[in-house]
Amino acid sequence: MQHAQRWITTIVLAPLIIWILIKGTPMLLAALVSAVAIFAIKEYLRIIFGHGNGAAPLPVTVVSFLTSILLVTFAALNSWPAMFLAMALNLILLSVFVLFRFAACAGIFETIARQALGIMYIPLSLSMLLFVRNMESGIFWIIWLLIVCFINDTGAFYIGTVFGKHKLAPRISPKKTMEGSAGGIAASMTTGFVFSLLFFDSFDLALITLPCSFFIAVAGQVGDLFESALKRASSVKDSGRILPGHGGMLDRIDGLLFAVPVLYGYLLTVVI
Repeated sequence: MQHAQRWITTIVLAPLIIWILIKGTPMLLAALVSAVAIFAIKEYLRIIFGHGNGAAPLPVTVVSFLTSILLVTFAALNSWPAMFLAMALNLILLSVFVLFRFAACAGIFETIARQALGIMYIPLSLSMLLFVRNMESGIFWIIWLLIVCFINDTGAFYIGTVFGKHKLAPRISPKKTMEGSAGGIAASMTTGFVFSLLFFDSFDLALITLPCSFFIAVAGQVGDLFESALKRASSVKDSGRILPGHGGMLDRIDGLLFAVPVLYGYLLTVVI
């Protein structure tokens, strides 16, 4: 039942995302990415503050939402300087919070460190999608990335289910196997090569994307394990329930969060 729900959710959401990418403006995409970032950072704060520490302080949550929106919006405007300004503003607002709570909360700087990690982990990473969008053929690169990430997850799951024998990281995610990991990487590289040919009609470019597909697949699996470690440390099974069959927003994009910077860096240094 869970797998059926997962496929139904994917089939419903995929056309909407593709329509926004192809027909929408950069700001419409920024609105979508901002919404995803807000849901994900909310789940992250619940996970990271949920183990014996209560909920995240309201000011920290509000600042996190504001910073997420600013980072994505400035990325849509193709402005790294403005993004650095948003990060500085995040620190300034948190510093004001420290001044008011320092005497009453001995672990206040631990709270700030957790929030800062979440900002780098989620909205800063997602904002790079907008930089990719503004590149030549950026829309197709984003679609290509989403396909490769989806195939990585799907291939790793099904190949691991059928052939998996050796545990990949038993203390973090007992069900993941080395065979599944290798299968996901192989499926990603094959799919990435095929869709590169379809999207860009260049055999040479398709060959260049093979290492990129490999790095994206590895980064995606590391991202998945990283989120699993966060949840295990806080004794949380799913980050949320917003997406039927997938769990929370963070459960769905955990691999993408590590894959986006890899694609952006690869496009900057190798392709363009």
